[in-house]
Amino acid sequence: MRIIKLNEIDSTHRYLKDYIKNNSFSQTLCIQTDNQTNGIGSRGNSWQGTKGNLFFSFVISKNDLPNDLPIQSASIYFSYLLKQVLKENKSNVWLKWPNDFYINDKKIGGTITTISNDLIYCGIGLNLISVSEDFGKLDININSNKILELYFDKLERKYSWKQVFSDFKIEFENSKKYQASIDNQKVSLENAILNEDGSIEVNNKKVFSLR
Repeated sequence: MRIIKLNEIDSTHRYLKDYIKNNSFSQTLCIQTDNQTNGIGSRGNSWQGTKGNLFFSFVISKNDLPNDLPIQSASIYFSYLLKQVLKENKSNVWLKWPNDFYINDKKIGGTITTISNDLIYCGIGLNLISVSEDFGKLDININSNKILELYFDKLERKYSWKQVFSDFKIEFENSKKYQASIDNQKVSLENAILNEDGSIEVNNKKVFSLR
């Protein structure tokens, strides 16, 4: 694992993709910053960054992931591992399906995952400081370098999807109080059914986190 730290960047995700395009892929690589000016959110939205928060993107080969991971649920897998690291450091963070980090009823961050051939790109943003009344922030003080070290250690251990999903399906009950964007529409998760591959059944439709 190699980590490149930048003082400021428009988007760690875009920077990483351009870097791999120009230099090719040789190992898992992470781009990190605390000041992202034009980040990429889910469904093509932007994720407005504020200096002092945690933003990072990494690229990993499919071969370095557990064999039982449904690739369309990679966002859940990546998000849940970070959630576990934060929980182990006494945070009360929880994961709303499929890839939003919450403290109580406020979103504090999220994950975006894209696939290109045999490479998976994952970008994560996490509010460590207040950004607006609409969003929350992490409830513990962290050392970003240490958290990333712990996170990538978990990733390298290749925890099985079965292990991750067994915990996530219990926490999924919290998501039922909220909505998710499906086909650019807000849909209630109250009656959603979580499948073992990480997808949900909602309004007679099967939906994955990676769309």
